[in-house]
Formats: sequence, C-alpha cells, structure tokens
Amino acid sequence: MLAMNYRGPYRVRVDRKPVPVCEHVQDAVVRVTRTCICGSDLHLYHGLVPDTRVGMTFGHEFIGVVEEVGPAVKNLSVGDHVLVPFNIACGQCHFCKQGLFGNCHESNSQASAVGAIYGYSHTAGGYDGGQAEYVRVPYADVGPCKIPSNMDLDDAVLLTDVVPTGYQAAEMAGIQPGDTVVVFGAGPVGIMAARCAWLFGAGRVIVIDHIDYRLDFARTYCPAEVYNFRSLEDPVVFLKKTTDSLGADVCIDAVGGDAAGSALHTLLGTKLKLEGGSATALHWAINSVKKGGVVSIVGVYGPTGNLIPIGNVVNKGITIRANQASVKRLLPRLIEHIEAGRLNPKALITHKVPLEEIADAYHIFSAKLDGCIKPVLVPPSAHG
Repeated sequence: MLAMNYRGPYRVRVDRKPVPVCEHVQDAVVRVTRTCICGSDLHLYHGLVPDTRVGMTFGHEFIGVVEEVGPAVKNLSVGDHVLVPFNIACGQCHFCKQGLFGNCHESNSQASAVGAIYGYSHTAGGYDGGQAEYVRVPYADVGPCKIPSNMDLDDAVLLTDVVPTGYQAAEMAGIQPGDTVVVFGAGPVGIMAARCAWLFGAGRVIVIDHIDYRLDFARTYCPAEVYNFRSLEDPVVFLKKTTDSLGADVCIDAVGGDAAGSALHTLLGTKLKLEGGSATALHWAINSVKKGGVVSIVGVYGPTGNLIPIGNVVNKGITIRANQASVKRLLPRLIEHIEAGRLNPKALITHKVPLEEIADAYHIFSAKLDGCIKPVLVPPSAHG
C-alpha cells in the first residue's frame, strides 16, 4: 500500500509499506477514504515532538471502510464506513470509564500523561496513522463510529479531531451567557473553537492570529472580531483595553508549541528545543484573562518544561483546563449539531490533495500558502 513516510524534520514522502493486518482479536483493518493533515502534525513535521521516529506514518484524522475485523469485534462488520477518533482507547480502564478517552491508560501504558494517538510519535504509543491506504485500528469495538448514511464524508472526517477539539475547548472554558471569549490561533481548531463558543452562549468572540487570510476566514465563518497581533503594539494591553480594563472572561489557547510572536520563546522552544515548544500564546492567554477567569488549552506542547507565568495564574485566581479531546464522548452531540445545521465542518476544507502528493500538501499547509485552512488527502484506495 501507499503510505506517508517520515524521513526527518520537513521531510516526508510517500512510500510502499505492507498492508496492515489484525494483530489482536479486538483489531480491525480500515481502508482509508479520507485523511487529513492536522496542525498537530506540523509539530511533528517541524521536529518539535520527542521520539518521532524515521519511518513512521502520521495521520490521526481519517475515515474509511472496514476491510477486516478480529474475532472479538462485535460492533463492526466488513463494509461499514466508519469515522475513527484520533484517541486510541480501550474503553475499560480507569480513565476511559470516566469518559477521558484521550487519557486511556491501557493503549499507551508506558506514558504517565497522554493516551495513545494514531501516527503521533512513540510518546503517544508509536501507532502508525491514517495518511495511508490502510490502517490497523486497535480496540475496534470502542473507537470507530459508523458514519450516518446522510452525512457528507467531508463533515465526517473532521469529526475525528477538529470539531471535537474545538468544541471541547469551548466546553472546558465553562462559558457563561454573555462572556467575552478570546481565541488565540485561527487554524482549523481555533476557528472551530470560536464557532462553538457561540453554542455555549458567548456574547463576544475575538480571534487573534497573524495570518490575514485565516483571520478573514474566521471573521466570516465563526463569526468573530479578528485582530492581527503584528498590528498591535502589545496584544495583552489591547485585550485589556477592549474589555473595560478587566480582561476576557475566557481565553482559549488553540496554538500550542508553534506559536509566533515572541523572539525569546521562538528561540527557546522551536530553535534550541529547551522548552516544549513556543509558549507565546499561553503567556498571552494567562495575562489577558480576567481575575477569576478561565484559560482553556487545546494547543499541543511537548512534554518538557515551559516558561509560563505561574505566579500570575495563582495571584489572579485563574482556572486552567486542558486535555486532548475525548472524541467518543462528544460525537453524539456533535452529529446532532451538524444534522441541525448549527455546525458546517466541511467549509473549513480548502484543499483536496491526492495522497501521492503529500509532500506538497505538507509544504502548502506548513508555509500557509494558497489560502490553505484545512487540507484533506484522498488515497487511491478511496476509489476501491
């Protein structure tokens, strides 16, 4: 089969790999019909995530047709078209039983924090991902969800990560009716978080980024007030002034370790790798939120330490909530929102690229070329 092959930072290509097989009685093999490049994949692509090994296949956002099931799989049948959450979860451990599928203790038992994620380095379990023609899906009775017959496949593939992550960012923020919500980052997740903030009753939504075409998209899609931080002398001072000097009720960090805007954090986090990525957006979120406010973090950082103003967190009485999205828990509600027309995920997709051209797709997305918001890859197997 054709599959993405990581060869080192900024180097990816398509190679031939063996078609995966069921290795456990609870496995399934899925033929991929849509797969995405995620902003989180760019952290891997840029060399910011430890133990990202040469030869790995990325991709934690994919849907496909079930080709094979293990003998213990009861909920799926060959031929089912399924969306596969990016979390690999056993469904039975202490954390899965709490609905914390992003923190499964069984699927990534060597880790003390994150559960397993498809195609996301050996820190997240070392599982190959979905930027390929076929994928092995562990715990197949737990994660995969049959795609409703009336759902557009482009909507379905964004339910594997982007929509639930954006929605959970707003959910964790505990938004109250009328709240002012600031979202740092106008990538797909930040845009979705801003859109979902309205579902929780926000009275004002502001999006901060430095890429004008993404801000233009957010202004229309979310809709939101948008500001390019490069046009602001100090984003924190600006946000304080525009919120009656109090600060925002809620700040959402949807950027993570690739954040621009601070020479210090860029040097320490992305050049020298002394931090788990550049923590610029997190700084701004902590310093822009009001006393007693909430900072919700869905941006991805590496496991090493970061220089953050913890004293401000304590002295302002800030609540910080953060996690990987528990996709399985959120799917029923999100499918309802899509069917009711309250969310339109597929509008985020700006590029559809054959899997064979994956190197170009990564370059376009990483370099923010051609107005790219969200790229979807289509494998040759999609037409089988």
